[in-house]
Amino acid sequence: MTDPIADFLVRLKSGSDVRRESISLPYSNLKNAIGEALLKTGFVRSVAKRPKKVGASLEVGLLYEGGKPKIKGVERVSKPSKRVYLGVKEIRKVKEGYGALVLSTPKGILTDKEARREMVGGEALFKIW
Repeated sequence: MTDPIADFLVRLKSGSDVRRESISLPYSNLKNAIGEALLKTGFVRSVAKRPKKVGASLEVGLLYEGGKPKIKGVERVSKPSKRVYLGVKEIRKVKEGYGALVLSTPKGILTDKEARREMVGGEALFKIW
């Protein structure tokens, strides 16, 4: 797989579109950190590592509001073929503040609000709303 972040996002969006309770995907520290950032912003219900004999998996609980998915859309910003880096002054709100931009910074995986508060920039991974 060339882009595990895009795979994670597609599974999130598809799982919430078909009203799944949770999704499961292969575990990595990066996916776990992204899941924790989405948990802080309120886009997912839970994030848990599930050990297995062959390999660990990451289970992400999806969140719904009034029967509708909390995740309405996702957009991959930085791709393996084209990296997009933003300075702290270039970070803008997503969907007038209703969405979030997730960045990979020197201080870890942060949302746009946390990055502005910490005064750090980094690679813009994806937008979610």
